[in-house]
Amino acid sequence: MDLTAKDAARLLNVPEDTIYTWIRNGTVPSYRVRDKYRLNRVELLEWATARNMKVSPEIFRENGVKPPDLLLTNALRRGGVIYGLDCRDKTSALRAVCDVLPLPPKVDREELHTVLVAREALCSTGIGNGVAIPHPRGPIVLGIPEPQVTLGFLQQPIEYGALDKKPVSILFVIVSTTVHVHLLLLSHLMYGLQDQEFRQLLDRRVPHDQILATLEKIESRVAEKVRPRGDGL
Repeated sequence: MDLTAKDAARLLNVPEDTIYTWIRNGTVPSYRVRDKYRLNRVELLEWATARNMKVSPEIFRENGVKPPDLLLTNALRRGGVIYGLDCRDKTSALRAVCDVLPLPPKVDREELHTVLVAREALCSTGIGNGVAIPHPRGPIVLGIPEPQVTLGFLQQPIEYGALDKKPVSILFVIVSTTVHVHLLLLSHLMYGLQDQEFRQLLDRRVPHDQILATLEKIESRVAEKVRPRGDGL
């Protein structure tokens, strides 16, 4: 899931020199591998989303392979949408959402809550514009057969330490099965949050079927744009 500076420039539609300037200034998250700069796809999407920057759907193509169709939409269908979570702060918000996640009976919800809180201690998952994406630093074994994403709407905005310093009222909780799927779900969600129609529906807290229908349209458009050459011909 790593990108070169050239890849990042193409995906953000900016000159490559601009990427290097951002890297040197510490503006964009990056790291070095054998004296070469590399950027993480998910971190780049998170960074761009917080700054309302558009990213090309090509960011989902890894080694020329198209991601699974409707990955995020199907995960949200399994995880569901929860309205009216009554929370006072970040810890109670994570507790509330862990209590209502549709998980198998044998799952240790206390362990999941502890893992989510630990992840927030490393770095807030509040990506800006009132949205946070709580998730473990890496997938944990919960015994679920397929990945799921749960969308939770809070009754009142809470302080979350978000990138833009704004309070959070929308949570997307990701529970995945593998590292690869975990990163794909994060990427798809970050991209979906850049869609104006989708964001407006979230702000209006419309019924879950409207949210799913719009998300399916977004993912279908992405699938078409990253379709391998010759596919479907």
